[in-house]
Amino acid sequence: MSDSLWKISGGYVYDPRNGIDGQARDIWIANGKIAEPPSDPAVRPTRTLDAAGLVIMPGGIDMHCHIAGPKVNAARKMRPEDKRRADVVERTTVTHSGTMGAVPSTFATGYKYAGLGYTTAFDAAVPPLSARHAHEEFDDTPCLDKGFYVLMGNNHYVMRAIHQQEDAKLRSFMAWLLGAAKGYAPKLVNPGGVEVWKHHASGNVHDLDQPVDYFEVTPRQIVSEVARAAADLKLPHPVHIHCNNLGMPGNWRTTAETMRALDGFPGHITHIQFHSYGGGDADEETFRSRVAPLAEYINEHDNVTIDVGQVMFGETTSMTGDGPLGYYLANLYGTKWFNCDTEMEAGCGIAPIKYRNKSLIHALQWAIGLEWYLMVDDPWKVVMSTDHPNGGSFLAYPQIIRLLMDRTYRRDALKSVHPLVRERSQLEDLDRQYTLSEIAIITRAGPARILGLKNKGHLGPGADADITIYSPHENKEVMFELPKYVIKSGELIVEEGEIRSAPIGKTLHVAPSYDTDTERDIEQWFEDYYSIRFRNYPVADHYLHDAECVETS
Repeated sequence: MSDSLWKISGGYVYDPRNGIDGQARDIWIANGKIAEPPSDPAVRPTRTLDAAGLVIMPGGIDMHCHIAGPKVNAARKMRPEDKRRADVVERTTVTHSGTMGAVPSTFATGYKYAGLGYTTAFDAAVPPLSARHAHEEFDDTPCLDKGFYVLMGNNHYVMRAIHQQEDAKLRSFMAWLLGAAKGYAPKLVNPGGVEVWKHHASGNVHDLDQPVDYFEVTPRQIVSEVARAAADLKLPHPVHIHCNNLGMPGNWRTTAETMRALDGFPGHITHIQFHSYGGGDADEETFRSRVAPLAEYINEHDNVTIDVGQVMFGETTSMTGDGPLGYYLANLYGTKWFNCDTEMEAGCGIAPIKYRNKSLIHALQWAIGLEWYLMVDDPWKVVMSTDHPNGGSFLAYPQIIRLLMDRTYRRDALKSVHPLVRERSQLEDLDRQYTLSEIAIITRAGPARILGLKNKGHLGPGADADITIYSPHENKEVMFELPKYVIKSGELIVEEGEIRSAPIGKTLHVAPSYDTDTERDIEQWFEDYYSIRFRNYPVADHYLHDAECVETS
């Protein structure tokens, strides 16, 4: 249990949402929430933590990662060689044992996120049919508040409703599906493309106007109509989009068209580094960065936000709801491969991958990610991510912070990669250096705002008392890789790198209202096509630990 009233005194507070940029302040906590200082000077805190000379920020928020569910669990099982050589998290009086590697076990995931100062994380792609599995793994992932996005971009009912122009039915189904899965937001992965690949093993959609077999809808229609429905439902987080043609040369054009397809409605483009490539056609044969025109669009339009999906060098595991991409990567690198088709809803692909700094393609991917951070003018529109584990582990976040804050370090790193990167990207010419306040935005305040989490990402009264306290250091990688203290909901969970407490945390979800008459049509759909009965599909409340239903507005 958290102390009923305690005080963090004298630290340098970085709280961008409330306009606080490094001022020395006291933070008061009451019953797990940030509180106003007591009006009665006679009131004394039950505990005081001296933070003089230290840096205080809200707890970190990873809004796009892969940490739970059948896809993640399959990735853990398919790479025993990775587990055998990885570090082990030792069991203590507070912690369970856990395994590391590219895809850490549930317990290790929670402990390691907490050790970096992160207190909230969202899994990016869960088929609603597999929601129970994800919630059960959430119940084994300590130290974090958690939620997930529900895959809808290849859902048969969604595509049918779009084809039949049944806007009200689409809206009600999306609301019902989010509530049934206890999910947080709609997720589109290669909209329409996964379904095409299921029918043609070598197929995929290649542009936004290619019809999807049997459904006669296009990716453009899926993006625009789901974005419209999400806006109508007033979801806290709008549609979360993994664009078509991920990783393919020339895919920047698809990404630009996806942004336009939102038609002014809010939308979040995820792991955009993987969608920002030139080349692959007669006009531009050479693989290269095309961040500049996309970043210009972001800078000029307020309805689109992004997270980066930064590639970091080393071995990792690619996992995605984009089945055709997983198959492509396995063939490209000659690795093992896993695929799963989720009936009526989605698919996934898993393959090991190793990013090498002397590989031109991999080095360009690394540079393109950094370009995104440095070329989007407003840090409130860009969020730090590695698309864990696809571009690299979340444990790389401190190194990314150093690359953004230290221009000299970044330029030295650029000299160590394939020399053609300097010709095919603009990274060498970018002088920008992030401030501590901007780091607090892209890792905390920004994702909280984009997710519609009013009680996270800031240190104002009423916010969740999720707090990370760092020792200042000239080397920002050292500073951010080992916080001095981490507090979760008013409870000290990390001190000097040691886990002191390991609460499970809350499950964040939504339950939008909808026309319940639609359930008759949904039930008939299940009876006609699903292998599971309609009444058995929704996730019961007992699967959720300390659930918090985030209101639509």
